[in-house]
Amino acid sequence: MNRQAQSALLFLLGAALWHAGTTDLYLRYVKAGLRPLLLAAAVVLVAAAVASVGYGWRRGRRGAWVTSGSGSASGSGSEPGPGAASGSGSGPGPGSAAEGHGHHAPHVSWLLLLPLLALILVAPPALGSYSATRTGTALQQPLAYPALPATGPLRLSVVDYAGRAVYGKGRTLEGRRIQVTGFVAVDRSGTPYLVRMALNCCAADAQPVKIGLTGAIPPVLQPDTWLTVTGTYTPRTEKDPVNGGPIPFLRVTTAAPVPVPHDPYDESWNT
Repeated sequence: MNRQAQSALLFLLGAALWHAGTTDLYLRYVKAGLRPLLLAAAVVLVAAAVASVGYGWRRGRRGAWVTSGSGSASGSGSEPGPGAASGSGSGPGPGSAAEGHGHHAPHVSWLLLLPLLALILVAPPALGSYSATRTGTALQQPLAYPALPATGPLRLSVVDYAGRAVYGKGRTLEGRRIQVTGFVAVDRSGTPYLVRMALNCCAADAQPVKIGLTGAIPPVLQPDTWLTVTGTYTPRTEKDPVNGGPIPFLRVTTAAPVPVPHDPYDESWNT
């Protein structure tokens, strides 16, 4: 891989990052708050590629000028002496054209194209029920609970409901209609969960937070189906079969399928 290929790879990678950062694609990889850093990285990569091309172009022009100047100087002098004649057949010297070839990186460098092609051609789906049923709940005790409206149904995230139900003992949930949205996961024992994958920075560290469902559960639950569940608080809590973490339950009154949300991950668990 020569300098031109390296510059082209940098430019394409920067352009791909810019495309991801200006569309919803980046939400499959990192949390929404990292979008400015992603766009800044794209600008830096594109600028580095342009600078590298400019440096190579200036270096090539300078080399051509030096070669042209040397040729005209040698032609304006007298006949070369015996020493020069004997040296002419000894092969290229340090300043010959052989030195003009750029240094090539190992062929393994072309493997850098693989993540670029993956970013351009493959948009991985958000983590779903397969990961949720094989990973223990990541529920953490919140530092504080935001104030809730005094009337109407409570529209809570999976993380917010689970935290209030487990660590708040349901004090702010008693007697209220509650709406929660998440995707369906069913463990090996047949227990249905409403799940949201929570993350710190990127999809690589995503972990599930789960709510068990009881009450008027739909007769057929397809894993990875997104539902908005309306119900009421129940003090029932069980241990996650994977890591023993607490899983609160919600008593379901109605459940309706909904489209996959704009941002499938929940970023509120570490706030």
